[in-house]
Amino acid sequence: MSAATTRSRTPDRLCAEAVDLARSAAEEAAAPGVVGEHAGLVSEGDRVVTHFFECKELGYRGWRWAVTVARASRAKVVTLDEVVLLPGPDALLAPEWVPWSERLRPGDMGPGDLLPTDAEDLRLEPGYSGEDEPGPNAPVSHEMAELVEAEDAEVAGGVPANLSVVPSRGSIASVAEELGMRRARVLSRYGLHVAADRWDEAFGAKTPMAQAAPASCVTCGFLAPIGGSLGQAFGVCANEFSPADGRVVSLTYGCGGHSEAAVMPKPPRPAPPVIDETRVDPFPLRPAPDSGSVPVTSDDDSAELGHS
Repeated sequence: MSAATTRSRTPDRLCAEAVDLARSAAEEAAAPGVVGEHAGLVSEGDRVVTHFFECKELGYRGWRWAVTVARASRAKVVTLDEVVLLPGPDALLAPEWVPWSERLRPGDMGPGDLLPTDAEDLRLEPGYSGEDEPGPNAPVSHEMAELVEAEDAEVAGGVPANLSVVPSRGSIASVAEELGMRRARVLSRYGLHVAADRWDEAFGAKTPMAQAAPASCVTCGFLAPIGGSLGQAFGVCANEFSPADGRVVSLTYGCGGHSEAAVMPKPPRPAPPVIDETRVDPFPLRPAPDSGSVPVTSDDDSAELGHS
């Protein structure tokens, strides 16, 4: 280790003793009463020392006022270099900044808000290709095409959002518009899968409502079908009493508002009672002749015994 490095790590004595100079500089830069106790110092180099003072400003917990003082070579006067408020090791810091495109969540957009999509959005793909680009052997060169665009921009009036864009007849854009394919970008396979997973998680077969439903939506009369490939697995609920009214639901979803749930099943027949309390059992005062308690005899046999 060189002597210069040793001197830089050892605080200069005059700069280290200039605590009052550093405090007065911090109080001049800060609001009254927010500069606290002296919190140490650090050597920044030869005859350069930074003094730290606690910050009592509300909302700046753990921050410190850093005042750097310096002394010229062979000079005995310490001068002020810089005053700044810096976070300490336990300072309360603001969270890391996140772009708005990553902070946005479903439901955050309100009336009048615009949500531009990225040109490289993985959820979208071109609806058609070859948008009015001149061929390699076309008589119109790229330079002439740029000149035509510049002249059209000078003649056209108003902002582009207020101008009606009519594709020239015979171009790929005009053919796409006649075929109903005027959209520049459509959902990609990734976009379809992401939407399907999101809808199935909200209104799918694994939800508690679907687990307790009498039947699935594929047999419900309130299901409005949708077109496209998503129509093979999803539809729109049109039952105002359903929790999914107006929502895209999976065909395997279900709820208690199923159209066929109105057909009530027959009520179950109760089991026969063990003791029938609705029937009266006769109890005769004299036993019946054939009950077995009195032997059956004829009148002739009893006549021989006589009567007392």
